[in-house]
Amino acid sequence: MADADRRARPVTHILAELGFELTRVGDELHGSAVIGPEMFVSGTTSLRTSVLATWADTAAGHAVMKGFLPRVPVTLDLDVYLYQPIRGRRAVTAVARLIKAGQSVSVVEVMFTDHDGEPLAFSTSSFMAAPNPAVVMPAGSMNLGGRQTGRLTVPLAERAGCEIREPGVAVQPWTEDGLNASGTLSGGLIALAIEEAALSATPGATLSYLATRFLRPVRVGPAVASAEVRHGQGRVEVRDAGDGDRLAVFATTRIFDAA
Repeated sequence: MADADRRARPVTHILAELGFELTRVGDELHGSAVIGPEMFVSGTTSLRTSVLATWADTAAGHAVMKGFLPRVPVTLDLDVYLYQPIRGRRAVTAVARLIKAGQSVSVVEVMFTDHDGEPLAFSTSSFMAAPNPAVVMPAGSMNLGGRQTGRLTVPLAERAGCEIREPGVAVQPWTEDGLNASGTLSGGLIALAIEEAALSATPGATLSYLATRFLRPVRVGPAVASAEVRHGQGRVEVRDAGDGDRLAVFATTRIFDAA
């Protein structure tokens, strides 16, 4: 399939259905979303850490966008740390602050709280401009209004088509409604595959920590995440199966200790 055809966008992006809304408040970006059961880790009532990673990536990407225009900001690494499993919360709010605006690399911190202002988690991430100068942001990318359409009506992994091949291995397909502005697989869906791979090796657990290092884009897919988990600590590799099985992302995870 030609690149131009593959990069055509459907009406609703998978991750847009998470309902995350962003507004600018001075030098910060403020985000919010209502939590639904479709966002829970399977078999639990805990919000997925990969959902927080997706929201952090979205907020941080917009925080650095102006400094890289017209080129697309590319995530180099993104970490999410949870203080405790996120259960029984109606909504999440986020505040993204640019803590380093560099010519080559910019760094953002995102703080998450619940509807009462209680701290839930935080994230740090770094970005660079896409190395290909021909890859530029679409017109209107800085406009935050009207970005989210639709809501999840089925669990996120089902909506994304992310499947467990065997314990420790998850497969995320490359689909038109799962791409980023560069026309490659969205980092949020890669985070989902990492989470699914790690948790399939430790059923019933949820992640307290998710750290991702993006080495190359997933251009063809599917993305195959393979996790080795020992004593709750996971080492995860994500490879682009359709592009010579090249290593695309290296990640580490940790589960919450059993209560």
